[in-house]
Amino acid sequence: MKRKLILAGLSMLLAGAAFARDVLIDVRTAQEFQSGHLQGAINMPHTSIGEEIANARVSKDDRLIVYCKSGRRATLASDTLKGLGYSNVENFGGLEEASKRLQLPVHTDK
Repeated sequence: MKRKLILAGLSMLLAGAAFARDVLIDVRTAQEFQSGHLQGAINMPHTSIGEEIANARVSKDDRLIVYCKSGRRATLASDTLKGLGYSNVENFGGLEEASKRLQLPVHTDK
């Protein structure tokens, strides 16, 4: 019986890991985001990321990729997210660096 419970627990754990996803977060202001952001990114300014992440459908196991203009605000946001228990946070620096690393174009809302 104990073995079945352990196997069931491992099964659930592995199934949960299979659903982890990449979440691209632009931590600049809404105005900066509108002027150009990586396609597929969501905007959560670094000043309110703690509150906004709680309202987003983001798992603590998802891979969170954060970027800003130069990397400074992304560092602040990464620290906040890690402090909230998000275990897989990556700081991709500024917009241009993130665009190159992810091979994603910059998109505008216009």
